[in-house]
Amino acid sequence: MSGPTLGGTETPARQRQEDGPVAVVHVIRGESDPGPHVPHGRSGTAFTAPALDLDRLVWPRSEPGPAFHVPVAEIVDLLVETGEALKADRNGLLAEALERMTRVSPLPAEVLERAYAVLWRTFQRSNLHAQIDQELGGADVLDGWREIRLPEGRIAATRAFPPRLVHIIAGNAPGVAAMSVVRGALTKGVNLLKLPSNDLFTATALLRTMASVAPGHPVVRSFSAVYWRGGDDAVESVLFRPQFFDKLVAWGGESTIRGALKYVGPGFELVSFDPKTSISVIGREAFASEETLAQAADAGAADATFFNQQACVASRFQFVEGSEEQADRYAAILCERLGVAREFSSAGGPRVAGELREEIDVLRSMAPEYRVWGGYDGRGLVIRSPEPVDFHPDGKIVNVVPVPTLSSAVGHAGVATQTVGVYPDARKAELRDAFACAGVQRVVSLGRAGGMPPGLSHDGFYPLQRLMRWVNDE
Repeated sequence: MSGPTLGGTETPARQRQEDGPVAVVHVIRGESDPGPHVPHGRSGTAFTAPALDLDRLVWPRSEPGPAFHVPVAEIVDLLVETGEALKADRNGLLAEALERMTRVSPLPAEVLERAYAVLWRTFQRSNLHAQIDQELGGADVLDGWREIRLPEGRIAATRAFPPRLVHIIAGNAPGVAAMSVVRGALTKGVNLLKLPSNDLFTATALLRTMASVAPGHPVVRSFSAVYWRGGDDAVESVLFRPQFFDKLVAWGGESTIRGALKYVGPGFELVSFDPKTSISVIGREAFASEETLAQAADAGAADATFFNQQACVASRFQFVEGSEEQADRYAAILCERLGVAREFSSAGGPRVAGELREEIDVLRSMAPEYRVWGGYDGRGLVIRSPEPVDFHPDGKIVNVVPVPTLSSAVGHAGVATQTVGVYPDARKAELRDAFACAGVQRVVSLGRAGGMPPGLSHDGFYPLQRLMRWVNDE
């Protein structure tokens, strides 16, 4: 598979001081902004970015956005060609972004490199059509008015009208930037992307690649991507207004979402990809043989280590249907498999922080009620406990809890639970309604939590449908 290559493996903590601050590129209406640059960040993770001109970040409502009348077929062709350019990295823009990302990202260089190498997949034609067809019912409602027959023989028409969107994107995985660019382009709307401090380079690399494919294209001119400090009232109180934008598309933690809520009001809607956690449930069938137990543990480890457990889909709590002794057998194998490098995880992760180590040390001393496998070196750690632990497992830490039945694990899910991985597949049908009632958004086969197929709902809604402005002719 072609893709960008990386020459070094430095993380923020090991950033060479002699290199100086990392330079961040801004894109304004499809063109790179030359500056002047101003400093951001702290020592060790310092960077510079062009000073903001807020007037250039908004599109006047007195005229349509650049791509409002561009046919969807043309937009799809542009996105596909952009994907091909990303796959080959024709201009070295991904390689440049990747080199800079490794100096400021908490993710290991090897994980970033593999994630960058597959960004082009988001731009595949089949994925684009899946979103248009399954979320909107076809391109006709984007290109014009869809006629609808109403009760009593009345005829009306509806259109998914291009929106004006400001995106606060998350930086825990590079694919978030790719999804945001694709969705923004398919809406035909205007898009302002706020770069997150933990991914300052992916979105602009994607937009610059699109600009290299079709300089000055209306879709290209419909995008800006810039950095400001999250929560900066001097910026957000000016931009987050209905005279400029229809919707605020926010990813991130609770503080990000709560900060965004204060600007929401008539004419300015919040579309929130809320902070979530995910779990796994493993049925008694896993203990049918040593082979099935190994398969289940490997699948559970794959879900737990997705982007080194930084993604919402990554499993942190795993409920095992069986006895304490069976849960211990599963936990021991799971711990071994957590240290295996996968496409979107590394063999090692960040060392467990001192405060969390102290809590786990206490649990170690409480054997046999609690048992702990693994160390604090970031290669994986598993805690078996009678009830879920009261802290947030993070950095390749998994809490295994034995349960008498899988249905009893439903009580441990809620509205903050995004994905539930189930083993074996045959048990999903008996559980999915109960999990949905509890608030869960996804029920998947164990080992398949990573990534979301295009065209399906995301966090309980269809993104393209939610991003559009729906207008009726009655």
